[in-house]
Amino acid sequence: MPEPLLLVLPDTILLLVKGCPVGCPFGGQQAPSLFRFFAMTLIKQDDLIDSVTDALQFISYYHPKDYIDAVHAAWEREESKAAKDAMSQILINSRMCAEGKRPICQDTGIVTVFMRVGMNVQWEGTMDLHAMVNEGVRRAYLMPDNKLRASILDDPAGARKNTGDNTPAVIHIDIVEGNEVHVDIAAKGGGSENKSKLAMLNPSDSIVDWVVKTVPTMGAGWCPPGMLGIGIGGTAEKACVMAKESLMDAVDIQALKDRGPSNRIEELRLEIFERVNALGIGAQGLGGLTTVVDVKIKDYPTHAASLPVAMIPNCAATRHTHFVLDGSSAYQQTPPKLEDWPSITWEAGADSKRVNLDTITPEEVATWKSGETLLLSGRMLTGRDAAHKKIQTLLANGEGLPDGVDFKNRFIYYVGPVDAVRDEAVGPAGPTTSTRMDKFTEMMLADTGLLGMIGKAERGPTGIDAIKKHSAVYLMAVGGAAYLVSKAIKEARVVAFEELGMEAIHEFVVEDMPVTVAVDSTGDAVHQSGPALWRGKIESGEVKPVYFV
Repeated sequence: MPEPLLLVLPDTILLLVKGCPVGCPFGGQQAPSLFRFFAMTLIKQDDLIDSVTDALQFISYYHPKDYIDAVHAAWEREESKAAKDAMSQILINSRMCAEGKRPICQDTGIVTVFMRVGMNVQWEGTMDLHAMVNEGVRRAYLMPDNKLRASILDDPAGARKNTGDNTPAVIHIDIVEGNEVHVDIAAKGGGSENKSKLAMLNPSDSIVDWVVKTVPTMGAGWCPPGMLGIGIGGTAEKACVMAKESLMDAVDIQALKDRGPSNRIEELRLEIFERVNALGIGAQGLGGLTTVVDVKIKDYPTHAASLPVAMIPNCAATRHTHFVLDGSSAYQQTPPKLEDWPSITWEAGADSKRVNLDTITPEEVATWKSGETLLLSGRMLTGRDAAHKKIQTLLANGEGLPDGVDFKNRFIYYVGPVDAVRDEAVGPAGPTTSTRMDKFTEMMLADTGLLGMIGKAERGPTGIDAIKKHSAVYLMAVGGAAYLVSKAIKEARVVAFEELGMEAIHEFVVEDMPVTVAVDSTGDAVHQSGPALWRGKIESGEVKPVYFV
């Protein structure tokens, strides 16, 4: 056997092997008078940790520029007033977050990481790769100046206890050629992740038809306009991983349209893009011309009998970035320029109604019509899944509501806010998906005297039936505008279930909080009427559904 010699230089290990014969572990031809060189990059444990921390803080308040450009292009061409207003709030919120370095969305996501580790990389440290990444996540989410919301629950089928620091991340590691580490990292919100779809199609089935049929079943809880990530082939789990990984790519559908497709996958991207936008779902599901700003596809060889297809949407708070470690230092993200954001303003229209939540009556609520804009001021309570479940248990046991919690003629806001920093009353506090609360709606309206609810996206049939039965109302705030919404919250305090963390019941005092009447007291739902109207306009040729130029 040849005798290897290690020569260690700063950040590099050179492995010298003399006289390595064919088939030896180091490869190559026998060359007794020559040395073979294997450049090994030494990467420090803290460099990966610090790079992960920096990346997660960065993406919490900076949208990718390509996404902002795409939404702005869609905003300029949008003809639906409701959808245009929603995109205005998304763009304004994005700039505010960039300026204030606060989260784009209150749901700061489950961290997803794709790592490609070069075969010629060595690590300096005591942790394994998963531990390094999770330490970076922990530090990012507990950063005092911009503490992010901890959303990860351990024991998911049992106690569902919050881990407190948003760990662990979901980590995919590939060993590849080279001497660098490439990392794609994202923070994926639950509202969009919950709309993921997987189908094991027959080989003869149309992928496009399946996508076009499936997207309307996803509702608006994934907060369009966003992107669709699609994985085709492999096995079920491979398709899902590819769909998620495709969402790490930049928005480039316009460039693809300009140059034309060069293969079947690019043809599929363009066809799906056009047909999904022709559905008229629009921003926030209110009806409009742009539902997706791009469609991403990755594929892999599959079994002759199979055609796995996975589809995962990215929401209006799309957050991802990339970095490379070469052994020289930790990676620091480069902040974008504020002039990269469009100068857009939003004001409630002259026909908007101001509402005093402290004096509201059922009679006043009955006058509101779906599609109207309201500006809410006064006191409201909050509550999400866990709070509703605890209320259900208390009422079933005859124990009544906790002290200080009275829903009579009041509104509940479906929200789990980010902790406040500096002089904030509360951190970013956008709405969560309301359909998850549908199964509790009859109980809340019948047993607590609740007058109305505030959330995001559509309500399902169970929720709408209960709203109509009790002459209540459902109001919608814009998902993806959490920091903007929080500016309307002037006071906040926890009033019950403090042990639930962000899912505790808070009392907010708000001033001119903008919302849309999404389901009125007669059961008329804007998420049904809006898309139907704009789909008809598109099908008739009255308007064009895409923003291609």
